[in-house]
Amino acid sequence: QVQLVESGGGLVQAGGSLRLSCAASGRTFSSYGMGWFRQAPGKEREFVSAISRGGISTFYADSVKGRFTISRDNAKNTVYLQMNSLKPEDTAVYYCAAGNRAVTSKDGYNYWGQGTQVTVSS
Repeated sequence: QVQLVESGGGLVQAGGSLRLSCAASGRTFSSYGMGWFRQAPGKEREFVSAISRGGISTFYADSVKGRFTISRDNAKNTVYLQMNSLKPEDTAVYYCAAGNRAVTSKDGYNYWGQGTQVTVSS
């Protein structure tokens, strides 16, 4: 089992940047594919990005491609989401998740963090 704790959210102006972190407990972090999802008020949770166990493969939603970068440091049991050129439509609660593989479906993840709020003002 793994526990996930996100941090780094906050309020930023459009065009700004934030870096989210997700710290995982346990000694098997490198055996999990990791994903970031987000959920805006009144909307379903949607895929943002994912990274494979070794960090070789990364995946992005079309809406964030070219602006967001996912990375991981297995020595630190941490996955990151660097978000640049933020837009008001990026406003949401961002969740990290761990699963057997890095996939785009939320059904593929067994463990979830509590989420961190990102608010982008126009």
